[in-house]
Amino acid sequence: MPLKIVTAEERLSKANLKSSCAIFGPPGVGKTHLLTTLPADKTVCFDLEAGLKSVQDWQGASIPVRDFVSFRKLAVLVGGPDPAAHPDSYYGNDYGNAYHDAVYAEYRDTGLVEFLASKPILFIDSITELTRQAMAYSKQQPEAISDRTGKPDVRGAYGLLGREVIQALKHFQHAPGKTVIFVGVLEKIVDDFNQPTWQPQMEGSKASRELPGIVDQVMSIHLFSQKEDGSYILDEKSTTRRLVCQAGNPYGLPAKDRSGRLSVTEAPDLGAVLAKMNGRAASGHPAVSTSDHPNA
Repeated sequence: MPLKIVTAEERLSKANLKSSCAIFGPPGVGKTHLLTTLPADKTVCFDLEAGLKSVQDWQGASIPVRDFVSFRKLAVLVGGPDPAAHPDSYYGNDYGNAYHDAVYAEYRDTGLVEFLASKPILFIDSITELTRQAMAYSKQQPEAISDRTGKPDVRGAYGLLGREVIQALKHFQHAPGKTVIFVGVLEKIVDDFNQPTWQPQMEGSKASRELPGIVDQVMSIHLFSQKEDGSYILDEKSTTRRLVCQAGNPYGLPAKDRSGRLSVTEAPDLGAVLAKMNGRAASGHPAVSTSDHPNA
């Protein structure tokens, strides 16, 4: 692929504005309901959990995904060829690549290719379920069978799981003109000294360890109470939701802000958050209540 100079004007143009985000929250906090804060005509939800009951009034489109192979096909259709990948790999150059050609041939006449091209925002719900689907896939591959004993090799399955998930996520992250939002479960771990820590719930350690380095933004959505001075404290009995956006936050929640434009916490409005990350005023997206929404 030839090298190209991208000017500041081109880089900052509206057509090139894109972001990649990972959002984690406890079950029931309203992760999926964040869809309602995105423009329905520009967003497609990749529904891996059959869990859109909480947004049944949302007017956007979704694509059910039941297995990892289907998710990988979507990555190929969205991201196109990867010039850094081996020509014979799943994400290799489309010229003469058998897998790439087969995926496009399978969906060429269904309208899916054109549909995906028309949606600049991809909401992937959830990355937790994606790793489970990837684990089920990995266990069926030759790498998950010991050459010596012929029995299942758990280490081989986990190794393949990590490579497959990270490769797919990177392919989505590099998709031209696409804002990609990965949603996942946030798990509370209490140690022997009764001290809680929060971590993404995912199969295998490689994906959870490397994901923050792939995306532009990591956010945690949680329930808070507001103090008299205007600050927030974690309160699992509250109904007020906030997005925690900065690393080193006082709540010990996973977060990072590569844009440098977000506050420690933000209202749970992805349209406004994406606009703020890109240095633009938010407009044209619906408001969202700070109340909790079940079944998310």
